[in-house]
Amino acid sequence: MSIKRFNSNSRLSGAVTFGELVFLSGQVPGDSRDAAGQTAEVLAKIDGLLAEAGSDKDHLLSATIYLSDIGRDFAAMNEVWSQWLSPDKAPTRTTLQAQLARPEVLVEITVIAARC
Repeated sequence: MSIKRFNSNSRLSGAVTFGELVFLSGQVPGDSRDAAGQTAEVLAKIDGLLAEAGSDKDHLLSATIYLSDIGRDFAAMNEVWSQWLSPDKAPTRTTLQAQLARPEVLVEITVIAARC
């Protein structure tokens, strides 16, 4: 089986496919300042990378969500996440608090999906 990399640089790839699996690196937001806005931005990036790799959100297998402050931002993130998912298509999910790469990043999400 071949490995294909998308949006790569010297440190990482935005997505990697292997067989029928798609692995996305952790996606972070751009300009939004609150958790809801950052979650929406990250999910839009995920939509784009999944499409480029031959998948979509309905084929998600697993998601890991990192929040810089889970007590403050969980409800806002979860509301946007729930609206984004298609009915009856929820992946397995882990949500945890972590110190993220930059102080302004409140949400980072990584996913694994099956190709369509």
